[in-house]
Amino acid sequence: VQLQASGGGLVQAGGSLRLSCAASGRTVSSYAMAWFRQAPGKERQFVAAVNWGGGSPYYADSVKGRFTISRDNAKNTLSLQMNSLKPEDTAVYYCAAQAQRAINLRFDMDYWGKGTQVTVSS
Repeated sequence: VQLQASGGGLVQAGGSLRLSCAASGRTVSSYAMAWFRQAPGKERQFVAAVNWGGGSPYYADSVKGRFTISRDNAKNTLSLQMNSLKPEDTAVYYCAAQAQRAINLRFDMDYWGKGTQVTVSS
């Protein structure tokens, strides 16, 4: 499975961005998928996840109410709608897949894409 994230950019605080992740190589319709991010000098952190069918989205407290994760299994894609962006959301964002239907963050993700930079100016 290859994952490619896109949609990052520079936005002012309070603005919005929509990230996309395209999967190739095989269908990921039976996989849980997630977004992570890594800011400079910090460890990678979980942002949001969604199970194979698109239900039960799960968010980090820091983005709850502002970000929305969704997937389109017919198109083999994952999205992250980010609203009310804050400077502390600045990071490289990565999409990832776990080869099971429900996400389990105690286990490593099985596939990672290259990241896309999101920069939020104050």
